[in-house]
Amino acid sequence: MRLLLCILILCPSFYAQDSIPPKDSIVLAFHQKSMLYSAIVPGAGQVRNSIASPLHNHAIWKVPLIYAGLGATGYFLVTNQQMQLSLKQEYTNRLEGGVLNPKWAAYDNYAVLQLYRQYLDWRDLSILGMAAVYLFQVAEAGAEAHFVQFETSPDLSLSLDPVLFPNQTFGLKLQLSFH
Repeated sequence: MRLLLCILILCPSFYAQDSIPPKDSIVLAFHQKSMLYSAIVPGAGQVRNSIASPLHNHAIWKVPLIYAGLGATGYFLVTNQQMQLSLKQEYTNRLEGGVLNPKWAAYDNYAVLQLYRQYLDWRDLSILGMAAVYLFQVAEAGAEAHFVQFETSPDLSLSLDPVLFPNQTFGLKLQLSFH
């Protein structure tokens, strides 16, 4: 059974199609390309959206915000990692009778262990924060790309007017008109 499974996995020619799809059938939509660019290089999708529609879309201002978010979460990730490693070394030295760090001299063993766990949690949250910033900028590039070719007509109007109903009560009428 395992041999058959290995053969099926390692020899895709057994179940592959005979014809190769034409090159033009693998075409990504505009928003998919923007998302792909942002996934490869953070902010590249926003730059692409700005270049594609320079009159209507100025998404290039978001690139510094993306790098600031990634930089801040990266900074917290590195500092929290260094602190938890320092606390781990301190706790190990205390248990084995090694040289103690004067930075942690005011804390007992339990406090050092608690601080270690706290910085470990903060490090994990920093990783989640970095992933959230990264995924948000990819999704934002795709959403912004949808609006690059979105056109609004000056004939589109929305009006809110007062109205008097037949039973002598006042109200508001919301009217959307397309011309």
